[in-house]
Amino acid sequence: MKYHTRPQVLVLSGLDPSGGAGIQADIQAITSLGCHPLPVLTCLTVQDTRNVYGAEAVNPELIRQQLKYVSKDAPIHAVKTGALGNSAVVEVLVEFLARHPDIPVITDPVIKAAGGGDLADDELLGTMKERLFPLAEMITPNGIELALLGESDIPDEAARKLLEKGCASVLATGGHGTGIRITNTLYNGSPTPMTWDIERIGGEYHGTGCTLAAAIAAGRAQGLSPRAAISQAQNYVHHTILHALKVGKGQPVPDRGILWER
Repeated sequence: MKYHTRPQVLVLSGLDPSGGAGIQADIQAITSLGCHPLPVLTCLTVQDTRNVYGAEAVNPELIRQQLKYVSKDAPIHAVKTGALGNSAVVEVLVEFLARHPDIPVITDPVIKAAGGGDLADDELLGTMKERLFPLAEMITPNGIELALLGESDIPDEAARKLLEKGCASVLATGGHGTGIRITNTLYNGSPTPMTWDIERIGGEYHGTGCTLAAAIAAGRAQGLSPRAAISQAQNYVHHTILHALKVGKGQPVPDRGILWER
């Protein structure tokens, strides 16, 4: 029998028991876009569609061994990271990425749940900024995360500070903003940032940031340019929100399992 192959995306993210965000969101988005996910669980969370109530990181040594054997066995065409648990997990990831510098890395710097629950402490944030961000091709903070990471409430200023500290590019996502349009802005050192606009569908949704970053990683694994990958991902996320699922009593969940044709 002759087998077929797909581009493969290594995913490091946390488990959301509601299935709305985290590693399940990543797996669904990557699969929907025609790639095969290689999932490595970084933390377990106590979470529903309303908030995060607790989290516990996976043993970093276990993650080190998973990365070692998966990468020996399977080609990796892109990497997507989400919630990383603690600083020690980031260090393990950094060691791995240093040995694979040619793989595009899309980092969603997950800090807080939409309900306000914390998913990163100061030590984890510092390690991500100093060690992980310089190895990533793109980070995808929402407005709250951008202000915190870039130490400024002015998006252009916050992004500039992150670029100066080693980020190759910053995609500032606009889903948490207001207005009739969502604007995602790519800062990469060019004189003028590039923007993508799409109609805002009312309300907040659980897992859109995870979905967007995972979809970008899938596009990069398929060989799309960063800009083309962003365009495809944004259209995909918009489609999943148009068909959002009501899972629990909190935010609706993007339906990443619905048929989507590029």
